[in-house]
This record gives sequence, structure tokens and C-alpha cells, in this order.
Amino acid sequence: MRDVPLQDRPREKIEKKGASALSDTELIEAIIGRGTRQRDVREIAKDVCGILKEKQDIRYETIRAIEGIGPTRASQIMACFEMGRRYFAPEVAGGKVTKPDDILPLIAHLRDKRQEHFCCITLNGAGEVLGNRVITVGLLNHSLVHPREVFADAITDRAASIICVHNHPSGSLEPSSQDMAITTQLKEAGSLVGIQLIDHVIVTKTGHLSMRERGMI
Repeated sequence: MRDVPLQDRPREKIEKKGASALSDTELIEAIIGRGTRQRDVREIAKDVCGILKEKQDIRYETIRAIEGIGPTRASQIMACFEMGRRYFAPEVAGGKVTKPDDILPLIAHLRDKRQEHFCCITLNGAGEVLGNRVITVGLLNHSLVHPREVFADAITDRAASIICVHNHPSGSLEPSSQDMAITTQLKEAGSLVGIQLIDHVIVTKTGHLSMRERGMI
């Protein structure tokens, strides 16, 4: 990079002309800043752009595997990609959850079920829905569920948090002792695996109850 005139270096070009004036490689160079003793920053940036152009799944491990990219630079690149995705990419199909009412369209099908269904909604760090799965289907008034069944898919999704939902065919919105016990188990299990249980919602034909809003989580 030292052989490039000062006015043609990526960060200086952004200051004078704006980021849109830079090529893909130059944008990566601006993020990385400098190369290593073994590799010039332009060579490293080209490798990163090669992954992007191949439409590979961009993961931390993929970026980290590039020669000249250490943990700090890999984290910087991934952070830039994620910020761009969150604020400038089209809305994800599942939507974004900021309050209990946001999940109601996802669980409307549970209201008329004659058996109790226990579902898990997985979310990323931005609160966007990654998945919505039925974990178990039980009897008329109860469904047995184990934390390992709930968190198996959440771990696969690389989820940051989960919302659990189950219906009460009886029509009562009040949590049972079993509901309270499984909620406690899931909260504790989530703490161990680093995936937060942010709510447990009970659904009936006529309404819903958020255990977080009730102060039960």
C-alpha cells in the first residue's frame, strides 16, 4: 500500500469521494487497514472479495481461514457485513420481534388446536425470526417437552434467543405449575448454552399471555 499515492488510498478516497467511489476490493482494504509482513493488504482483500463473488456462506470461520486475517480483522469484517444486512437488506420473511404481539401471526394456527402444541421461535441478535418449529404435540391438556429438544434446533440456527409458545385447548390463559417448571428449566438451560429465553407465551382461542410481561421470567 505504501507505493500507492496518498490520494488513491481507500480511506483517503472515502473522505474525498465517498465510499461509493471505491471498488469492492478497496472497500475491504478500508476495513482491514493494513496487511501483514507476509501479505499486502490488497492480496488479502482480493481473497475476501473472491469469497463474496463465489456467493459462499459468509461465516467467521471462512474469513478467519484467509492468510493474513486474524481474529480482530475477521470480527471487523463480519461486523460490517452484519450492520449492512440489518439496516439495508430487505426485511426477512419471518419479520422482527420487539414485543409479544409481533409473534401473533406466527402462532395463529395454534389457537384452534385440540391438542397442546409446544413451539419454539428462534431469533438472531437483531430480533429477526430464524425459525418457527413445533417441538412436541401432547394430549388434551398438557405436552411434555425437554430442554434438549428445544435447544437442538436453536443451536443449529445459531440463534441468540428463543421464544417458546404453547396453546391451552382448555381456554385458560393461566400458566400451570408444569408451565412454570418448564419455563424455569428452559431459562437455566439457555443460560448454559448462551441462548436466552426471552419469553414464554400461552395461546388460547380468545387471547394470549406473555409470561415475561407478567413478570414470570
